[in-house]
Amino acid sequence: MTAETAPARRRRTAPRGEKTATLFLHLELLVVATIVIFPLLWIVGASFSPGTGLANASPVPADATLDHYVSLFTETDYGRWYLNSLYVAVLNTIGSVVLSALCGYVFSRIRFRGRKVGLLGILILQMFPTFLTAIAVYMLFLNFGLLDSLTGLALVSIAAALPYNTWLMKGYTDNLPASLDEAAAIDGASRWTIFVKIVLPLMRPMLTFVAITQFTVPWMDFILPRLLLQSPEKQTVALGLFAMIEDVYQNAFTTFAAGAVILAVPITVLYIVLQRYLVTGASAGAEKDNRCRPSGVPTCP
Repeated sequence: MTAETAPARRRRTAPRGEKTATLFLHLELLVVATIVIFPLLWIVGASFSPGTGLANASPVPADATLDHYVSLFTETDYGRWYLNSLYVAVLNTIGSVVLSALCGYVFSRIRFRGRKVGLLGILILQMFPTFLTAIAVYMLFLNFGLLDSLTGLALVSIAAALPYNTWLMKGYTDNLPASLDEAAAIDGASRWTIFVKIVLPLMRPMLTFVAITQFTVPWMDFILPRLLLQSPEKQTVALGLFAMIEDVYQNAFTTFAAGAVILAVPITVLYIVLQRYLVTGASAGAEKDNRCRPSGVPTCP
């Protein structure tokens, strides 16, 4: 009886140092949450504050109004900017997920000549910021007739993030058990079948991360859209919102805040919908399940 009750007694009497560490941890989390949440509340409050300046804006405005949200869609082309950014974000998400999954699988599972050189080249490419190649990208798009094209902007975003996403997916795929591929190959499955039916479902947590990050980038990207987009009807949300505050004599900071709040809606919704797939241990039981189901044994005890 003493041996059974000893662990329970140790749990009831936690060391004082452990309690102090837990207290400081909660205090730290509270401070960090306050630092992160307060600017967000201030932006939301500014979007409902009357006037156009930030001097009278507050997180909880006394005279809240929806005029700034109404003026976004009645006095500006915010709706068009929003759809343009959504189009680029969707293309960027789909292209990045597909290409990073394929490249990560190829570099992780297939041994071919030039593999190490290719990985080294990708590693070097991801060290340089995208804007360093801005002039080269502009000349390339000028020669191929892709200037002032939302599709061209999406292609640039996909290519810019592909080196990082490839290394990300390769590292994740390296941790997946290779015996699953070997077992499927023995049963006669092709490379494509192994990738689609076995490896790709196990990649879901990392693919979800890539999808969320790549969907977020076009909404806030400013340098490349400013360089590649020229027509007013092709402007993105970042360019349109910047135009509201760049004029010294006509600043609309509260309307800018309203546009920023609406901009965060699709990103928040996507994260809420996909957060259940962000489970890093999705493949933890794959190897065990494979061993526990030999031929003739339908279930594992």
